[in-house]
Amino acid sequence: MASLSGLFSSSPSLKLTKTLSVKALSSPLTRGDSSFSFPHTSKPTPLTLSTSRSVARYISHTDAAAKKELIKDPDALWKRYLDWLYQQKDLGLYLDVSRVGFTDEFVVEMEHRFKAAFKAMEELEKGSIANPDEGRMVGHYWLRNSSLVPKPTLKTLIENTLDSICSFSDDIISGKIKPPSSPAGRFTQILSVGIGGSALGPQFVAEALAPDNPPLKIRFIDNTDPAGIDHQIAQLGPELSSTLVIVISKSGGTPETRNGLLEVQKAFREAGLNFAKQGVAITQENSLLDNTARIEGWLARFPMYDWVGGRTSVMSAVGLLPAALQGIDIREMLAGAAIMDEATRSTSLKNNPAALLAMCWYWASDGVGSKDMVILPYKDSLLLFSRYLQQLVMESLGKEFDLDGNTVNQGLTVYGNKGSTDQHAYIQQLREGVHNFFATFIEVLRDRPPGHDWELEPGVTCGDYLFGMLQGTRSALYANGRESISVTIEEVTPRSVGAIIALYERAVGLYASLVNINAYHQPGVEAGKKAAAEVLALQKRVLSVLNEASCKDPVEPLTLDEIADRCHAPEEIEMIYKIIAHMSANDRVLIAEGSCGSPRSVKVYLGECNVDDMYA
Repeated sequence: MASLSGLFSSSPSLKLTKTLSVKALSSPLTRGDSSFSFPHTSKPTPLTLSTSRSVARYISHTDAAAKKELIKDPDALWKRYLDWLYQQKDLGLYLDVSRVGFTDEFVVEMEHRFKAAFKAMEELEKGSIANPDEGRMVGHYWLRNSSLVPKPTLKTLIENTLDSICSFSDDIISGKIKPPSSPAGRFTQILSVGIGGSALGPQFVAEALAPDNPPLKIRFIDNTDPAGIDHQIAQLGPELSSTLVIVISKSGGTPETRNGLLEVQKAFREAGLNFAKQGVAITQENSLLDNTARIEGWLARFPMYDWVGGRTSVMSAVGLLPAALQGIDIREMLAGAAIMDEATRSTSLKNNPAALLAMCWYWASDGVGSKDMVILPYKDSLLLFSRYLQQLVMESLGKEFDLDGNTVNQGLTVYGNKGSTDQHAYIQQLREGVHNFFATFIEVLRDRPPGHDWELEPGVTCGDYLFGMLQGTRSALYANGRESISVTIEEVTPRSVGAIIALYERAVGLYASLVNINAYHQPGVEAGKKAAAEVLALQKRVLSVLNEASCKDPVEPLTLDEIADRCHAPEEIEMIYKIIAHMSANDRVLIAEGSCGSPRSVKVYLGECNVDDMYA
């Protein structure tokens, strides 16, 4: 594997009334039917952060003028519910947006905006370059309908990969493929090593859909926290010999995943096990990980594609292989997603559930992310849905620049837990505290499998209490002017989970078009990786300086200033202090004088002299 040091070497359309004028912007505005929009020029004038946010605050302060009061009359509210209720009969899925206060005028305004968004989505599915910064197609929709692909070779690749996943999983579960050293004679555990989309999607699917007694139980190493890694390996105990290790990384160079792999391989060596006979790689063809797995003779390799991003990879081998190994019907997941994809291709705003979501997000947040999205699933198995959506929504929509190069600082903040746990957590603030959010309730109609329910008291089951908490919270929030969306499914099945994943994937893409941003790249994440690599490079310089001083006779303890000076990095003294504090806590440097709690007093040295490092 590569060394760590080598791994890294929209203008928002504003919702304003006809009588509202904005004089604070220095760039000219053109006036549309009932809104202002920024004109497209060959050299767009960037919006500053302060201007963009001040406009958002201006809109927020004029809510009373720009938005009608929420409907409170029961008859009118019932009529609105019936008018706006969306149903997908094949999926048993309902979407209720009646508790969002958008007006008829706003809907008319948004319809012409959605025409452009629908067109952009149509071109994306045909294979256009939808990620212009990276020059890539965006093809996660093809994974559940390979007939859409622009090239026949991709269709064959998708179908062959799915068949290989199913065949491999069947052979593992049946015991046809056995671990070489396990007394059990078959694989009993999965250890999935990956981060971001390579973990969040598989974790959500496992929590939502894995049976009570799956053929293989799954654990995740999704961070580079040594204690967390040790815990997962320790929990496997003697079953390490019957553990299938799935390593997921598109490039094969993701530091957290590489570190997790190295830690797991060390555990295998110490246990006298042959890692290659239990290792599976999911990665891009000819990546560092792919080549390593091929050369070392790992048990299996499955492809990742450059046209599928991490946060939309759950319907690829990334999510499908772990799911299939747990006994989850992955073809049903794909079928549910395909049905939802077809529903969200409708160019009728009212008949497209993803468009309805995107419209509500735009209304609630003024198109500039002025309010948070709170996800409240009332089902324990959907607990991780909010974590999954955090990445899908925030990594897609949290962008500094729009497609024209304007500074817009877009995004929607997502958080959530589960109902009715939230009745005893942050619902108090949602109803009576700062009004900076809109809620989404996820309702599941089926409480238990047929024939397993019983009444706690006459006429009331345990599930009835959960239902009452959901509906009561929705009503209490709305009564106090808090808007909400409700997504209802009949039960949690592979088909319904595939559908809600597809629903939110499309909603994110449409919303991105509305606010004119690239939803399919993540420059902020890359910036963080680069900064992390710079910290580690500085740490190596610090260790070299300390080693040279520790090899002197007598040993020369150094102050922070002396270390920074010898590293030729006086401007990095704070970071050097943090490096020293971290290494001291892990017994890798010794404090000769002072303490880390008083940085100016500290003098440090290494516990031993490494002569080889001095001449490396």
